[in-house]
Amino acid sequence: MKYRIKKETKPTLPTYGKYKAVAVHYQTVESKQIVNETAQRMGTHPANVRGILVSLAEVINNHLREGDRVRLEDWGMMKLEIESEKVDNLKDFKAKKHIRGVRLHFLPESYEGTQPLYQGITFEKDKTYNEE
Repeated sequence: MKYRIKKETKPTLPTYGKYKAVAVHYQTVESKQIVNETAQRMGTHPANVRGILVSLAEVINNHLREGDRVRLEDWGMMKLEIESEKVDNLKDFKAKKHIRGVRLHFLPESYEGTQPLYQGITFEKDKTYNEE
């Protein structure tokens, strides 16, 4: 995994002015490529995999919207989390005013303290990027 060193530029953060590593993402793999690669591995037609992928996404999204956690074996658990502002008084809280949004939280599968998703990752500095 390639990384770059970036300086924190948000003055409101306690880490303002400090440096951190950030992942570099050169490309986005679209669902068509995922479908084709999966179909090839399974020895089936991409249309079969596409149908399963679409149905799977619909089922998972429905469960997430209902507030369920979704655990996919050998992958991990997903759940939606609410982001909201904090209020001093319980009676002052108004959902429309204080809830800023929803985020998907993904926890990779873990076996005896190790997470297979992260195994084998090595880190390499992106040489095409100048820090300052």
